[in-house]
Amino acid sequence: MNRKEDVDAFLKQNTIALVGASRDKWAFSNVVLRELRERGYRVFPVNPNAEKIGEEKCYPNLDAIPEKVGGALFLTPPKATEGAVREAVGSGVGHFWIQRGAESKAALDFCRENSSKVVSGECIMMFAEPVKSFHAFHRWVWKILGKLPR
Repeated sequence: MNRKEDVDAFLKQNTIALVGASRDKWAFSNVVLRELRERGYRVFPVNPNAEKIGEEKCYPNLDAIPEKVGGALFLTPPKATEGAVREAVGSGVGHFWIQRGAESKAALDFCRENSSKVVSGECIMMFAEPVKSFHAFHRWVWKILGKLPR
């Protein structure tokens, strides 16, 4: 189970790499990119197959980002997540958020073996303040059911 202190530590990072950004303007990863920026985060999209996301520069990997990021948010297919997590550890990223649907046993095992601070299986939009729309309702339901990280 995720710990509240790991959720809070990730959300305190001002600079985040969003690994798995899509070229599709309406893909969930790009909605997250825009929403996190609206909340004041500096977010760098990462996709080895895209030079740009819309009009914005996209980075092929974490090492190509021009500054150090504090956290990496993974919205990758589960089969790609382990490699992306390994890259993040190698790049010195300290906090990981493996979005619900991106997790794999191998990626989570690697995080545990490397004592990485990781949140997995949660939707970041339920925690990045201010929480809006159906994410706020979902968080309220999880609070009532006792499913929020403690």
